Amino acid sequence: MSAELAHLFWAMVLFQVKHFICDFVIQTKYQLRNKGTYGHPGGLLHSGLHGIMSVPAVALLTGAPLLIVGLPLAEAVVHYHVDWTKAGVTRLSVVKDDSNLYWALFGADQFVHQATYLVMLGLLVRLAA
Repeated sequence: MSAELAHLFWAMVLFQVKHFICDFVIQTKYQLRNKGTYGHPGGLLHSGLHGIMSVPAVALLTGAPLLIVGLPLAEAVVHYHVDWTKAGVTRLSVVKDDSNLYWALFGADQFVHQATYLVMLGLLVRLAA
């Protein structure tokens, strides 16, 4: 395996670990409860933690300060809006966590977050070429 491919692999591992930690280990009820209120500090804190904790994965693939700061910041903005949208759709549709629709929305939310990481990695690979 080439060093470049190994770095890409480990960057994706870092994204997966940080996503698990931010969404399932350290996310508080305060953050979860307030992600659906646009501009609420709870949702901003949650997405900000995602951005901050993405820095090591990005730094593994580039030494460019603009990218090390810019990509995690962009990810935080995307993460915030994905969570806000999911919270709003869930609230408006009054879905319960035992319904298929709830789990489809939950899965779509997680899929978009994962796709964000793939886009970030793709941009880093493209910019490195």
